[in-house]
Amino acid sequence: MLKLWGRITSINVQKVRWALAEMAVPYERVEAGMEYGVVNEPFYKAMNPNSRIPTIDDDGFILWESNAIVRYLAAKQGAGTLSPANARAHADADRWMDWASTTLQPSVTPVFWNLIRSAPEKRNMKEVADQTVKANEAFQIVDQVLANRPYMAGDNLTIGDIPMGAFVHRWYKLPVERPAMPHLDAYFERLQSRAAYREAVMIPLS
Repeated sequence: MLKLWGRITSINVQKVRWALAEMAVPYERVEAGMEYGVVNEPFYKAMNPNSRIPTIDDDGFILWESNAIVRYLAAKQGAGTLSPANARAHADADRWMDWASTTLQPSVTPVFWNLIRSAPEKRNMKEVADQTVKANEAFQIVDQVLANRPYMAGDNLTIGDIPMGAFVHRWYKLPVERPAMPHLDAYFERLQSRAAYREAVMIPLS
C-alpha cells in the first residue's frame, strides 16, 4: 500500500491527500513534520534529504516534492481525468501547478506564517500588508481566468486545481482584506462541494 509521510495541516500534504481522495486511492499516512518530528531521523533523511514533507513510498519508489507527487499519482491513477490525456490540456493544467508555486506561494506563505504561526509580538505586519497586496494581484489573475471556465484547465478538475485549490482555501481563511473576485468566489464554492476537498483541504489553519 502507498505510504505517505506528513501532517494534515501542511498545505503540501493536503495537495497529495486531496489528489489521492479524488482518485479513491488507499494509502497509509504517518505523522511527520513540526510537532511530530521524524523528518530529521536518519531513515527519513535517507528518503528525503531535505527533511521536509510530504514523502511517499509507492512499492519501493520514493518520491518527494508535493507537485511532483501529485503529477506522478495522477499519471498513474488518474490518466485521462485528473491528468488530462490531451497534450495541450495537460500543459494547461501543468502550467497552473507551477504558477501556484512560483507566484502564489511567495506571497501567501509569509502572510500565513505571520498571522497564524507567529506570536503576535513577532509578526511583521508591514510584510503582511505588502504580501497581501501581491497575493490579491495574483488571485485577480485567477479570477479573470475563471470567468471563462469552471476549473483552471477547463470543464473538469485536473492537477492544475490541486495546488490552486489548496492556496485558495488558505487565502480565504486568513484574516486579510480581499477585493471582490466573483469568479474566484464561485470556484471556491465549487471546490467546497467536493467531498475529497472538504476532507483533505478544509482543515482549520494552524
